[in-house]
Amino acid sequence: MTSESRLVDGVGLCDAAVLHMVCGKIASGKSTLTARLVKAQRAVLISEDVWMARLYWDEIHTLADYVRCAGRIKTVLTDHIQSILSAGASVVLDFPFNTTDTRSWGQSLFRTAGCEHRLHYLDVSDEICKARLRARNASGEHPFRTSEEQYDQITRYFVPPALSEGFNIVVYDESGKVRSRTES
Repeated sequence: MTSESRLVDGVGLCDAAVLHMVCGKIASGKSTLTARLVKAQRAVLISEDVWMARLYWDEIHTLADYVRCAGRIKTVLTDHIQSILSAGASVVLDFPFNTTDTRSWGQSLFRTAGCEHRLHYLDVSDEICKARLRARNASGEHPFRTSEEQYDQITRYFVPPALSEGFNIVVYDESGKVRSRTES
């Protein structure tokens, strides 16, 4: 099996443990992509939204609340994620790796575990994300409702990944198709 046949559209099978991280604005398709990755990779999925909804469902009212609770979850999960990776299982983190600080946490995970990594970047416009957000809010299926005002407030902190950060990046367009790949 060639490496090309094992990696189709950024989600194919791999032989070694890989840490998959996602980067993209709210409603860009991160959870949809992570579901594809988990299925294709037979990997362990760890979802920030699930942890937040189960542990802090009544505590997140502001951006500061989110940052505080997300920090707690990362602290608790760091050793666990590194153990899973070190044991040879791939992990898909459905967390927003949308800032350099969050991506630094991701780097510490794969470097400590000594495994491969991929940063999956969904490059989707604000217009498309907001339309998806309205549909998601209307469906009531997502554990959290985000207003357009909250979207704008949170998106101000979004920083697209840069090659200088040292990630293996797979870039997706708004349809979920791979646009490009870069190796660090």
